[in-house]
Amino acid sequence: MFRFAHPEYLNLLYLLPLLAALIWYANTWQIKLMSKFANKTLHKVLAPFRSSAKLWTKSVLSFLALTFMIFALANPQVGAKIEEVKQVGIDVFILLDVSLSMTAEDIKPSRLEKAKFEISKLINRLRGDRIGLIVFSGNAYVQFPLTTDYSAANLFLSAVDVSSVPQPGTAIGPAVELAMNSFPKESESQKALVIITDGEDHEGDIKSMIDNATEKGISIYAIGLGSPSGVPIPIYDASGQQTGYKKDRQGDVVLTKLDETTLQELTREGNGKYYRATNNSDELEKIYNDLSKIEETEYGATRVTDYEDRYYWFLIPAFLLLVLETLISSKKSKFFIKLESK
Repeated sequence: MFRFAHPEYLNLLYLLPLLAALIWYANTWQIKLMSKFANKTLHKVLAPFRSSAKLWTKSVLSFLALTFMIFALANPQVGAKIEEVKQVGIDVFILLDVSLSMTAEDIKPSRLEKAKFEISKLINRLRGDRIGLIVFSGNAYVQFPLTTDYSAANLFLSAVDVSSVPQPGTAIGPAVELAMNSFPKESESQKALVIITDGEDHEGDIKSMIDNATEKGISIYAIGLGSPSGVPIPIYDASGQQTGYKKDRQGDVVLTKLDETTLQELTREGNGKYYRATNNSDELEKIYNDLSKIEETEYGATRVTDYEDRYYWFLIPAFLLLVLETLISSKKSKFFIKLESK
């Protein structure tokens, strides 16, 4: 197999026609200047050692050397061997509540932003474990499936906000069901769910979903965001300016409260742990430490091609051409001078 490690440098080849035109113009311009300065018959007298052929030869050699250097810069590589690398780890789905109540600011800067920040920190710590993200409100959707591409995971995470799921509510049960269906059925890896929510106004049959998950050996953890006493839900306009707080039909300000009872119950039945979020602590780190104690299993193998650099295929010829260009004199050889003088 053949490839270039840095193919972006090959775009420099588009400049070569322009360079060739400049070289041609510079050389012909010198010849024209000589013609304007003196008659052609006087050239042998004024510049007896000047060689147009050598001038063009040196230009061509420099041009070819530059071409080879561009290819060397792109670093051609040859695939020497293909090997299988075992992938070991656990599968973790994070279920993130994106309902409007998650914009409450009893956790700074808000419940949702705090959760996203902690998830990003967790993603950056993972080594070999597969992680997926499900966002839920009145319904649940897979934001990204199980992956070890942590850069892409962070990119998809950054796009999450309360508009990611248009249906209002807090459908924890459907989110758990979607996560269970999203785990690879043929995989024997250890599996875990991490639910991040305020747990309020839950919908769906959570208990049956939890029972179904534990039967499949899935551990369930939860992080509760918010205050049990309740705080108002801020409302923002299109420019991001707060315009007030959410109100009910009677015009009273709605308070969103953390429902710890539900979350504690589902983690107890789900063979996991419940953590209450605070402004200063990192609850996901605690869960990660718990997950690291789960025995890792091999969940697949990746075929990796080991490429070897071959940049010297072009760098050596470029160097030799430059040496040759330096050694060639721009003057005529004595042999041709003698022939012309006869």
